[in-house]
Amino acid sequence: MRISPKLKIGIIVIALITAFVFLNLTGFSKPVKNFFYSFSQPIQKTLWKTGDNVSDFFGGILEIKIMKKELEAVYLENQALRGQIAALKELKKENEDLRNALNIGLEKDFELELAQITGKDVSQDSILVDKGSKDGILKGFPVITSQKILLGRIGEVYENFSEVILISNKDSSFSAEIQDKDASGIVKGEGNLRLYLDLIPKNKEISKGEFVITAALGGIFPKGILVGEITEVKKTDIQPFQTAEIKPSFKIEELDSVFIIKHFAAAK
Repeated sequence: MRISPKLKIGIIVIALITAFVFLNLTGFSKPVKNFFYSFSQPIQKTLWKTGDNVSDFFGGILEIKIMKKELEAVYLENQALRGQIAALKELKKENEDLRNALNIGLEKDFELELAQITGKDVSQDSILVDKGSKDGILKGFPVITSQKILLGRIGEVYENFSEVILISNKDSSFSAEIQDKDASGIVKGEGNLRLYLDLIPKNKEISKGEFVITAALGGIFPKGILVGEITEVKKTDIQPFQTAEIKPSFKIEELDSVFIIKHFAAAK
């Protein structure tokens, strides 16, 4: 029966350990112990090095685990700091919007509710805001930007959020007029953020670059709110009225918050 090399090494190790114990417990002379220790020294060194390597290996594993935990702690702390920075940026943006509103006197003209945009559906010309019935929001309330630009009106109202129907929505129409001119008409939405001014009397001279603002007629929106800029005028000899394409003054992709007008004094 052949003995495997590993088994031989095991037998030698056991024999050495037994010999060490025996020598220490018996009265063998120093020369005998010296000879035995000298003979076994290379083997002892090998065993010690192996033990040190094993110890270093497990120590390395322990250090890796400690470093991993430290990295996880740093990551969580970093995420928390990012959250705080995001919250501060959001607060700063809200303060800027409120400051803009104060600078142009919106709070003197209207009762306002600041709302954050939570969703945008450009294909349906509508957005969602984080204010609803619990905040006193009602269907039909006008919605403007902090620069006093008309955005739309409140559509469906839920407890914690509301839908805003943009003025470019196909279901949107309201009275408007050319700024500083005695010319008025009806703004109608075409969808895809497009709108136009219809039913403008043919005898009124209007041109590209002029601004359209809300009129008092109808009472849907406050008078004098900026709607947009005329980009093209369409006029024919056959039709009794002329129309004008309008570019909305708001940029939906840049908006983060809006103002809902909860009350305004009707123009006399």
